[in-house]
Amino acid sequence: MADAPTSPGQGTPGHDGPELHVALIGYGKGGEVFHAPLVDAVPGLRLSAVVTGSPERRRAAQARYPGVTVYPTADDLWADAGRYEIAVVSTPNDTHAPLARAAMEAGMAVVVDKPFALTSAQARELTELAGELGQVLTVYQNRRWDADFLTLWQLIEEGSLGRVHRFESRFERWRPEPKGTWRESGGVEAGAGLLYDLGPHLIDQAVNLFGPVASVYAEIDSLREGVRADDDVFLALHHARGTRAHLWMSALSAQNGPRFRVLGDEAAFVSHGLDGQEARLAAGERADAPDWGVVPEAEWGLLGADGLTKPVPGERGAYPEFYAGVRDAVGEGEPLPVDLHEVIHGLEVIEAARRSARTGAVVELARY
Repeated sequence: MADAPTSPGQGTPGHDGPELHVALIGYGKGGEVFHAPLVDAVPGLRLSAVVTGSPERRRAAQARYPGVTVYPTADDLWADAGRYEIAVVSTPNDTHAPLARAAMEAGMAVVVDKPFALTSAQARELTELAGELGQVLTVYQNRRWDADFLTLWQLIEEGSLGRVHRFESRFERWRPEPKGTWRESGGVEAGAGLLYDLGPHLIDQAVNLFGPVASVYAEIDSLREGVRADDDVFLALHHARGTRAHLWMSALSAQNGPRFRVLGDEAAFVSHGLDGQEARLAAGERADAPDWGVVPEAEWGLLGADGLTKPVPGERGAYPEFYAGVRDAVGEGEPLPVDLHEVIHGLEVIEAARRSARTGAVVELARY
């Protein structure tokens, strides 16, 4: 297994260091739901600025975060960059790399939403630039702090499953009617489609649990009428250490499979449904609530063999700990909450998956 994500309970309720000012670039769903509330909930961080050209989103940001400065464009933010220590990029996928580069050159530490970049080459260039500038750069891989993933991590660490030989992971939805967004109507060049949207989460979790991927087989389709981007994807990953991971993502799943089905030589673990933190954030709840991330007993996964299974209490989900890690990396020089080499490897897996889908062949990753 890779280095463990920050486990629940390791964050601190208070913070003695300096307050760091955060500028959020983009206030669509990603910015409004996934970034702003988490920044606001972490001691030592202040959401001080938002970049959006939408009058409606400007009003929404100012209503929820009184006193926040709103800039109409990123160029306006760069001109005022000295007021902020951290920039968060939550914009359409094809803008991630150029905005991250500009923010670092303006003197800010940077958090980039997934996908980090559209190619592994772009990602390596950004990583090299961060090193040259001595700047903090990391990627928002929040699903490392999903309750079910943290529960599975703990089970594997404890040896409860024995040697894991197969890992199944799904993000499936039933959306037969397209919404017409850029994620559905755009092409690969825009980073549209499920492989770029959900793939970074599923691949990142698999790599964190089982290490580098040696080979990839992929089936990538656009099934719904009028949709240009991929909306149904299957990946078969063979990890260098031997585990096989099967990953599904679909917008046309009328009955969803298990979120996780993990088979070991001593036991299996099966869980259903998605971590509840996203729904609570979307409902406007504060991420520092006393019961944040608590998993109801009815949603616990099952451990064991058929006929001998038992429910496993879910670890607490912990999205705010990502931003606590960002705070500590920027303010105290602590390690990044998400290391870039794992994210770059995930992009290499996505590139291999596209080659596999085009050719129908298993694609070997060069260094493995």
